Amino acid sequence: MTQSYQYVGSELELFKNAKNWKRYFGAIIQNYLRGSVLEVGAGIGNNTSFLINEKITCWTALEPDRSMHVSLQERLKRIPAARARLGTLQEIAAGELFDGIVYIDVLEHIEQDREELRRAAQHLKKGGRLILLAPAHNFLFSAFDQSLGHFRRYSKKTLLELAPAQLRLEHLLHLDCLGLSLSLVNRFVLRQGLPTHSQIAFWDGLVVPFSRILDRLSGYRFGKSILGVWRKGAGQAREL
Repeated sequence: MTQSYQYVGSELELFKNAKNWKRYFGAIIQNYLRGSVLEVGAGIGNNTSFLINEKITCWTALEPDRSMHVSLQERLKRIPAARARLGTLQEIAAGELFDGIVYIDVLEHIEQDREELRRAAQHLKKGGRLILLAPAHNFLFSAFDQSLGHFRRYSKKTLLELAPAQLRLEHLLHLDCLGLSLSLVNRFVLRQGLPTHSQIAFWDGLVVPFSRILDRLSGYRFGKSILGVWRKGAGQAREL
């Protein structure tokens, strides 16, 4: 599978400088990560430095695209605890377990998403966490999603139905409430395939900082992205 896989999206380069956004979701996700962590679909490593923290002992960045894996290896040389690995979750040995498994805007690219999360649960230690960030609201599915190779967007309902039975929900919340309004304009007015660099700069520089404040005030009930945290064999279900 790895030999023939080639990523079809183009957003990695487009969004690589969206540092306010990465700092935002990274600050939340870091609270749940420690020990050994597997990042599935790490791409060229744009997100890794925003996710890793001092509690991480080993960070494995898994990427099936060979050309991206080369770039990923080079970038991770600057992060002592991180290593790049070529392949997919299917190629991870059955006995290899992690304290955390992370998907950052990856699951929507995987057609068999239920089977993917079932495998992920099998590679978690007891008490380990599955964390995923994905685009929210399937009614917003647009030419932009199609151009990036997305199969779907997600809602709280679909993620709750998708999660393996042995995992217990800890948090489920929306991020970027103001970005949601921009997505609505694009879906129903602009119908634009890809945002421009100037649009990304405007969103990341002005919209995201205000969303970060308003998301907290609104209880994380609205947003263009959805973030879920599950724990294996521990914790109480909690939805925000």
